[in-house]
Amino acid sequence: MRIDAHQHFWDPPLLPYPWLPPDPSPLRRPLLPELLAPVLANNRFDGSILVQAATVPEEADWLLSLADQHDFILGVVAWADLTDPRLGHILDRLQRHPKFKGIRHPVHDEADDNWLLRPEVLQGLDELARRNLPYDLLLYPKHLPLIPQLADRVPNLQLVLDHLGKPPIASRHSDPARSDAWAADLERAAAIPQLSAKISGLITEADHATWTAEDLKPYVQHALACFTPDRLMFGSDWPVCLLAGNWKRTLAAFTQAHGPLNVDVRAKLVGETAMRVYSIAPRASSVGG
Repeated sequence: MRIDAHQHFWDPPLLPYPWLPPDPSPLRRPLLPELLAPVLANNRFDGSILVQAATVPEEADWLLSLADQHDFILGVVAWADLTDPRLGHILDRLQRHPKFKGIRHPVHDEADDNWLLRPEVLQGLDELARRNLPYDLLLYPKHLPLIPQLADRVPNLQLVLDHLGKPPIASRHSDPARSDAWAADLERAAAIPQLSAKISGLITEADHATWTAEDLKPYVQHALACFTPDRLMFGSDWPVCLLAGNWKRTLAAFTQAHGPLNVDVRAKLVGETAMRVYSIAPRASSVGG
């Protein structure tokens, strides 16, 4: 199966998305399954992992309802308040849905840089670990050093690093020290065996107007060296990628950045790793539902 391991849907009239850029923006509008399904089908992808975009409880139910309506949505990584004393009850309910696959919280929006290590957050992450639920990490590079500490505190938690930790691609030439620091911190984090990562969201970390696949190549190659394809997966970050390109151009840049690969290795990057991490069962092609 070929899987886009990271994409979103949102509907601003329905739910709040305070992070959306102001008008005029290609993102400030409803962006829903009917727009993505034909793109996946035309590129021979079987489906996708749908990831949270709002930090309100109602979003999880909405995303799971979309998954009920569209077979190509293979799994949902939802939001839940990790500090809620009722987290166990919330997860009990969400886990009754077969397409609920994990939790994500936008850590990079928290004022406290050490939010991930707060006792109440660690307690919530312990609950995810107990249930074998993956936790998607949405971080800035400054947060990468927290990952080894987090893994020490919650050693059984399956972690997924979104967007390779948002490397500073746009400043690669003007401030190479920032990229060097990201590379060193990523390498240290990748030593944690329960951490996987998504090669996603990179074109929007580059210069939106002038980027090429060559700009992404050092970051993708470094991730491949650190993680190996067994712990890496491709994600389009659609529709956020519309800020700097489109779905097909994102896939093409990923392909050019990783360079020649044998069939088995590419199969891991564009499907098998996501299936393993998110417990997706093999099945026949499903796009278009």
